[in-house]
Amino acid sequence: MSVAGAPSSPFLRTIAERGLIHQCTDLAALDEAMGRGPQTAYIGFDLTAPSLHVGNLVNIMQLRRLQQAGHRPIALLGGGTTRIGDPSGKDEMRPVLDAAAIQANRDRIRGTFERLLDVDGPNGALILDNGEWLGALGYIDFLRDVGRHFTVNRLLALESIRSRLDREQALSFLEFNYAVVQAYDFVELFDRHGCTLQMGGSDQWGNITMGVDLARRMRGAELQGLTCPLLLTADGKKMGKTESGAVWLAADMLSPYDYWQYWRNCDDAQVGQLLRIFTERPTAEIDALAAREGRALNDAKIVLANEATALLHGEAAARDAAATASAVFAGGGAGGGLPEIEIPRADLEAGVPAFQLLVRAGLAESGSDARRVIAERGAAVNGVVVADAMTAVTLEDVGADGTIRLARGKKRHALVRPSPA
Repeated sequence: MSVAGAPSSPFLRTIAERGLIHQCTDLAALDEAMGRGPQTAYIGFDLTAPSLHVGNLVNIMQLRRLQQAGHRPIALLGGGTTRIGDPSGKDEMRPVLDAAAIQANRDRIRGTFERLLDVDGPNGALILDNGEWLGALGYIDFLRDVGRHFTVNRLLALESIRSRLDREQALSFLEFNYAVVQAYDFVELFDRHGCTLQMGGSDQWGNITMGVDLARRMRGAELQGLTCPLLLTADGKKMGKTESGAVWLAADMLSPYDYWQYWRNCDDAQVGQLLRIFTERPTAEIDALAAREGRALNDAKIVLANEATALLHGEAAARDAAATASAVFAGGGAGGGLPEIEIPRADLEAGVPAFQLLVRAGLAESGSDARRVIAERGAAVNGVVVADAMTAVTLEDVGADGTIRLARGKKRHALVRPSPA
C-alpha cells in the first residue's frame, strides 16, 4: 500500500520527513510497534561486486537512522542469494560468481557497514551472511517445507519476473527461485534474531511481501515490510551510475576526491533531496540550503559533498578533497588529492597517444569515448587543450612535481606519474 499521514515513532517520523517512505505493509501497526520499544529490521545486499555503490547507500542510511532511533539493524550479505542472482530490473542473467569471488566481495563490503553502523553498542548492528543457512538447505526438504507456500501464479505476477517475460528476455529457473529464497531469509531472521521488519528499495516490494506472507504461513507471525523510493537522477536514470561507471563506495575503486566531485556536481534541482538522504543535517537547515539560487546554491552543494564524503571516508578525506578542488578550480594547481596512476616510464619515453592516456587514467570509458571528448575539445594535458587524439604525451610533459596533469572538462582530473626508472 502507498503511505500517507505522519507517523509518530522517531525512526518513521525521521524518514518520512526526509521523503524515504514509499510503501509499507501496515504503517499504523509498524508505527505502534516502534513506539513500544526497540525492533529489529534488516536489508539484504547481494555481493555481485567488490564494492557497494551510491544506490546501496540509500538503504545503508535507512539502517543507520534506524539504529540512531534505538532499534537494531541487520545488514544481510547475500553469500547465498548472490549465487542465484536477483532478476529485478535486469534483461539478462547476472554473471555467476564462484564461491571465492563471493567471499572476497563479502570481506571487502563488510568494512563499509562497519564504518557506517555501530557494531558494538547496546543495539549493535549485526552483519550476517545468508549463505550460513541457505548453503545448508536440502533441496527436496526446502521444496517440501517452503516451496509449497508459493504459487507459480504469484511468482509470475512479480514485477521483476513479469517485466523480463514481457520483454521476451530469458529468465533462468535459478533466477525464478530468487523471491522464494529471499522470502525464506526473512523467516530465518525472525527465528534467529526476532527480526520483524524488512526494508529495501521500491523495486524489492514484491520480494519483501513474499517474505511477510511466508512468515505468516510458516510461523503465524505478523511481520512488516517497508520500502523507500528508488533514487533517480534528474534525467530519470537510476542513481549510482555516471558516464564513467558506478559511483563506488570503496576508496580504491573511486577516490574520495572523485566521490566528493560526484556530489558537488549534482543537479541543482536535487540538492535538497540529496541533503535529506545522504547527510544528517536538520531538515529546516536543508530547506534553507536548497532554497538558495545561483552561486549561493553551489555553497549548498559543497556542504553536501563535504558531509557525504566525511560520512563515508572520514573528515580528513573530505577536507583534502575540498582543498584539492579549490586548488584545481580556484588556484589552478594540481592539488594533492587527485586520482593518480603510474605509467611505465618506457611507455612515456616512446610517447602515449593522448586518447589512450585518457582511458588508462580512467577519464574515458573507451578509445572511442576518448576520441569524441578530444574532438569536442574537452581534454587537456597540463592545462593545454588537446587538439589531436594521436598527440603523443611523453616524459617531456612531466612537471616539476613529477606528474602530468590530465583533465576531462572542468570537473574531472587525474595525475599521471612515470614509474621509477
